[in-house]
Amino acid sequence: MLYLSELMIQNPDVKSFDELCELVKERAKGEMHFRIDVKPSFPETPENWEDRLEAAFY
Repeated sequence: MLYLSELMIQNPDVKSFDELCELVKERAKGEMHFRIDVKPSFPETPENWEDRLEAAFY
């Protein structure tokens, strides 16, 4: 299972929501489940951030 919080802790160099989406896409390979357990605190995080992260995962 891929946890968003762990992904963000392990990659402090990610500085934008778009970079985070790309990271989720990369790390999704081989994972079956994605747990969104925190809200990203980037200034440009969109209102539909959960949907966008889920789409990046799948």
